[in-house]
Amino acid sequence: MKQCPPTPDDEGAILPAMRLDYYVAHATGLTRKQVKTLIRSGAIQVFDGAGGELPAKPERRLQTDMRVLWEGRPLRLEGHRYLMLHKPVGVVCSTDDPGHRTVLDLLPGDQRAGLHAAGRLDLDTTGLVLLTSDGHWSHRITSPQHHCSKRYRVTTAEPVTRTQVDALSAGVVLRDDPRPTRQAHVEVVDALCLRLTISEGRYHQVKRMLAAVGNRVVALHREAVGDVVLDPALAPGEWRPLTEAEQKRLGPPG
Repeated sequence: MKQCPPTPDDEGAILPAMRLDYYVAHATGLTRKQVKTLIRSGAIQVFDGAGGELPAKPERRLQTDMRVLWEGRPLRLEGHRYLMLHKPVGVVCSTDDPGHRTVLDLLPGDQRAGLHAAGRLDLDTTGLVLLTSDGHWSHRITSPQHHCSKRYRVTTAEPVTRTQVDALSAGVVLRDDPRPTRQAHVEVVDALCLRLTISEGRYHQVKRMLAAVGNRVVALHREAVGDVVLDPALAPGEWRPLTEAEQKRLGPPG
């Protein structure tokens, strides 16, 4: 149980606007199910800015002037976490999947609480996945309005032609989607490999782009998100925290 003695700083702690059960889970490392049991037992108290006690319900939305106590001691969130992970083939980016290993399964159990993937890769796609507990930060990465770039190494079934490169660079119309893709940066590595940098996140976009120009993807690997590049020292399945500089390259923490 993560507790700390009351201090003047705790009295003025600013809480994010989130559900009570979510907040307690992140502050304690307990599961949401365990937290709901804890709340029902009366061990969790919520106070408003004037010091008045409020009913503690799992779904209660916390405001910035509220305080949360566990058995009389203030609960505080530790800082948000930001990780990079080298996703192998056969692993999904969901937090829970009954049929496959997830990216969270690659982390020790005590490191998983509160994390989610900031964007997804297909089951058969490898490479950089960013994990965080910061929803605002991940939204900046995944939101279409922010056009965060992603760079992929693409292995193709057939040699890539100059016509295909020009079409991918200019933008192509995908099957069942009348909007052309945004302009992309294309670097030819060799006859059967290219680097493709896109600033959108449509469903299976890279595979559909290559299909639209008459080719086919046989292997796909994400090398970078924005200016954050997958650490070459990370083997498939390995992970490490982002450096502070890497975090800031994708926008300030939420």
